Amino acid sequence: MGEAKRRKTLGLPPKVNNTKNRFDESPRLFEWLPLTINQRDSLIKFSIKASWFGIGGLVILWIVVRFIGPAAGWWTLADSL
Repeated sequence: MGEAKRRKTLGLPPKVNNTKNRFDESPRLFEWLPLTINQRDSLIKFSIKASWFGIGGLVILWIVVRFIGPAAGWWTLADSL
């Protein structure tokens, strides 16, 4: 027995389709720019998170170049003659 027949025999209403329109309904930032306020907020959050990852990567690179590389004998620093 299918879902529709089972619901009909039990006297239940038809199943409601829960697929909603997933478009962003927030107002646009500017009328001529296809960017909404929610998208702007998401972009700001993403850029802040990406900048922290960049800062962390820069710190790791600096530690490798300044300390780990010379200690492992990969290269010598120019200021330590």
